[in-house]
Amino acid sequence: MNQDLIINVTASEVVLALLENKKLTELHRERPNNKYSVGDLYLGRVKKLVPGLNAAFVDVGYEKDAFLHYFDLGPQAASLQKYLRSSLSGRQRSGSLQNFKLEPDINKEGKIQQVIQSNQQILVQIAKEPISTKGPRISCELSLAGRFLVLVPFSDRISISTKIKEADERERLKRLIQSIRPKNFGVIIRTVAENKKVAELDADLKELYNRWNKAQKKLKRSNKPVKVLGELDRTSALLRDVLNPSFNSILVNDQKMFEEIRAFLRNIAPEKEKIVRHFRGKTPVFEFTGIEKQIKALFGKHVTMLSGAYLVIEHTEALHVIDVNSGNTAKSEDNQETNALRVNLEAADEIARQLRLRDMGGIIVIDFIDMQKSENRRKLHDRMTQVMKIDRAKHHVLAPSKFGLVQITRQRVRPEMDIETAEGCPCCSGTGKVQASILIEDEIENNVRFLMEKKYPGQITLVTHPFLNSHFSAGLMSRQVKWFLKYKRWVTLRPSSAYQFLEYRFLNGKGEEVEV
Repeated sequence: MNQDLIINVTASEVVLALLENKKLTELHRERPNNKYSVGDLYLGRVKKLVPGLNAAFVDVGYEKDAFLHYFDLGPQAASLQKYLRSSLSGRQRSGSLQNFKLEPDINKEGKIQQVIQSNQQILVQIAKEPISTKGPRISCELSLAGRFLVLVPFSDRISISTKIKEADERERLKRLIQSIRPKNFGVIIRTVAENKKVAELDADLKELYNRWNKAQKKLKRSNKPVKVLGELDRTSALLRDVLNPSFNSILVNDQKMFEEIRAFLRNIAPEKEKIVRHFRGKTPVFEFTGIEKQIKALFGKHVTMLSGAYLVIEHTEALHVIDVNSGNTAKSEDNQETNALRVNLEAADEIARQLRLRDMGGIIVIDFIDMQKSENRRKLHDRMTQVMKIDRAKHHVLAPSKFGLVQITRQRVRPEMDIETAEGCPCCSGTGKVQASILIEDEIENNVRFLMEKKYPGQITLVTHPFLNSHFSAGLMSRQVKWFLKYKRWVTLRPSSAYQFLEYRFLNGKGEEVEV
């Protein structure tokens, strides 16, 4: 499987598209200075205990208080609180736990008020980002994720990914980590650590330990919540988690981001540094690579597959529902059962892709086409389980019910990716009244004159639908050339198929919209 990563950097956000065999499988949006990302450590304050829920609400600076359940305290919650008190009082001056005495594990069946109290400061980690009207979900089971390892403070346990099957390799990794891990730190060995040398694992472990030390130095008493350690940005975290030998290329349209990614890869995978390329084309990178078209085709309510069968995807507050329809795919040589199996197996592949692409979490109910034979239902369940294995989110796939429904639970840690694919009417913009299209040329002309007479500094780019773009750039004495002769400044024209017919925008040199 060949993988490519395309990164589109704009003034307002960074969008990352992961392609597998040229098919879009994951799409991530990251805004600058994004707060409350999964993995961030915060020093918060307990606002309210809710014994009925056996939980607490914690102020971490978000508009809604974060939710902390008793089960998310972790067995070593008492040790964490002892460490925090020592750090805030100045007795604990480093992140080392060499001389730190761990407290006994808390009672699994205990009550929240037995462990924490209202108004006390508490060190927590974001487990789920704010979603809809809910604040973040937080945990006191702290962990720092690296390329090969995950460092777990206040633990002595070494865990190994179940995807590493070979017994000798599991034993080698366990002995190796046992010899180099700091005291009172547990370690989770990730799948990518398989067959790695001791120097690579040791460097990763030291980097995680240094990050823990940096977090400790930021701990100080404060009336306001404090972010003490930020997770890597989405780009670096994605590279850390998915980078593997099958990566072909990383294409980025921003010089600064290009240099940052190369520097990051130089540290974690020097052999992959050469696959990073800087895109300098005038066409937007997502249009150049065909991603814009894939987004429009894949994020709608209806998703068509190669055979002609299609999915109908509906979202509710409680769950997601996917209906599989055969469309006009029946073959003359197929009976109904064979045709249903063929469509269902193809749909299973596409559904697994859609779950990753949209980052759908919670409960997903799939209505596959009914099949009478039990062996065919087993084949469908096996295929669904197999194609879901590459999904990094925790999930569970149930066997088809007697009604032909397959239920999937999938971990929800971030808001679902929701992109509006339906376009407004290019003539009336949904008002039912049509603007005289003949006036659009005069309107743009007036705006250009306003910007030029205002002596707007820097570069100006006019982005329009391709039809309008061809109108302004056609001919030897095009409207673009006339503007240059009249105002002694060049207006760059750029077509965008994502725009409606009469839609246009003026952008500055940084790609930000210019108000006119």
